[in-house]
Order: sequence, then C-alpha cells, then structure tokens
Amino acid sequence: MIKFIKPTDVLQVRNIVLRENKLTPDECRFPTDEIEGAFHLGYYDGDTLATVVSLHPQNYGELIGNGYQLRGMATLAEYRGKGFGKIIVDYAVNYLQQKNANYIWCNARKVASKFYHDCGFEIISDEFEIKGIGPHYVMSRQL
Repeated sequence: MIKFIKPTDVLQVRNIVLRENKLTPDECRFPTDEIEGAFHLGYYDGDTLATVVSLHPQNYGELIGNGYQLRGMATLAEYRGKGFGKIIVDYAVNYLQQKNANYIWCNARKVASKFYHDCGFEIISDEFEIKGIGPHYVMSRQL
C-alpha cells in the first residue's frame, strides 16, 4: 500500500539503501525535504516501509514547464524485484499529472538507469560522478 509519509519517515530506508547504513538517519536529510510542494511516498508491505521516494518542485536545465525532482528512491534489499519501485514511481507520476507538472527528473545512479528507463525516463546528460556515491546520469520523463 502506498501512503504519503513525513520527511522523517524516509530517513532510515535512505540510510540503509543509499548510504550503506554508514550515516545517522539525520545525516540523510535533503535540504529540499520540507520545502513547499515537496512530498514523500512510502510503499508498505504489511507494517514494513519497504520503498521510499521524495519529490520536490525543481526545474532542470532547459526543460520547459513545471518540473519535479525525484530524490532518495530506495527499496530495502529483501523487497527488490517485487515491482514496488515501479508502482511508487507510477503513483508519483499520476499525482504530479494532477498537479499539472510537465516533467519529472532525477540524478540516477548508473546502476539504476535501467530501472528508470523501464519507468519511462530517458537519459538527458553525459555520465557524471557524485563524490563518494558513484557515476550518475540525469534522467527525465515528460508527464
């Protein structure tokens, strides 16, 4: 089941999945987590928060219209391969279409680029490195 969740609810899953549980949950906050228009979604398998994603209004480069950046997409290892990530991205896309957003974009880890491609995103940048995290692409999807 997908729910809108509080910014603090995403921190533990972000830390486990995206930072290899090497930080405190508080160190996994993004400056955009609580800006106006930001929202956070969680996919629950029973009582377990299995997948999280955060989105906030943010235009990118020369893309036209109202954009939202997707950040902090994370699924606990034991829940990967069950389709939860695609389900939550599709939910976010439908929600943003209702809010008249024009596109969604993200800094996708190279290893996750196939996942985003399968969710309708396309690569719109050259590969770049985020220090301490690894190679990325900017990917976007028109809504």
